[in-house]
Amino acid sequence: MKIQQKLFLSSIKLRLYFLLSISTQRAAAFAFKRFCTPLPTTHKRKKPKIISEGNPQKLLCDGKNLCGYQFNAGKKNKLLILHGFSSSLLNFHSYISAFVAKDYEVLCFDAPAHGDSEGKQVHAVDYKNMILAIIEKYGPINRFLAHSFGGIALSLAAETIKQTDDTKIIFIAPATETTTAIASVLQMLNIKNEGLTKAIDKEIIKKGGENTAWYSMRRAVKNIDAEILWIHDKADNVTPFSDVEYVITDANAHINFMITNGLGHRQIYRNEEVKKRILSFL
Repeated sequence: MKIQQKLFLSSIKLRLYFLLSISTQRAAAFAFKRFCTPLPTTHKRKKPKIISEGNPQKLLCDGKNLCGYQFNAGKKNKLLILHGFSSSLLNFHSYISAFVAKDYEVLCFDAPAHGDSEGKQVHAVDYKNMILAIIEKYGPINRFLAHSFGGIALSLAAETIKQTDDTKIIFIAPATETTTAIASVLQMLNIKNEGLTKAIDKEIIKKGGENTAWYSMRRAVKNIDAEILWIHDKADNVTPFSDVEYVITDANAHINFMITNGLGHRQIYRNEEVKKRILSFL
């Protein structure tokens, strides 16, 4: 983790301790807002060459202008790529190149509060709404690839839309359980406060109408008809494999798993064997 990001997290911790001394609910509102704020970046990344070959796109969703690209418009197979938290569509340029070469139409957008898109915060419902807006404008879409936070957002969107026999979904190291994600952040901040956890749950209900446990990929994938390839690493320290083991135990017939060991959370989508498996699956 970069120094700027460590300082950012330290400031959150100090603020939370202060607010907890005043009001648990105020602390929860602050925590939820900060959990939805991408980590700051120190530089503007140079865009890979393939990006210059795409057609820039604008999408208005929930009052925010979202920026993305479209490649190979009008092809039979249409792939939507979804990045993770504190990430960008630019991180998936090699997938864009690979699928453009395979004669796919490729769509990719920066999520709210990420990259070139507007906004300061984003939560799973925001991201879900963006996905549904993209499908409405550019669909039908029969191929989806999502990493990390993009994975849980896609699962929430996919359980609400109709899929065909030709629809295929790839989850790479998805954020499987929101309860685990929140617990992990509080643990990282060394904050143990059951009242704060319950108050954060109230904030989540206020924002999306459902409690924290509902934002679960284990729950959502049971309502998805499409064939799924789920790729996860046993050494993932961001979206823990222990959450995925429960999904594996469920033995959903439409989910295929590729389990790796030692790639972690981000290197996994850069791995050549993973890319080969994805291309083969599609």
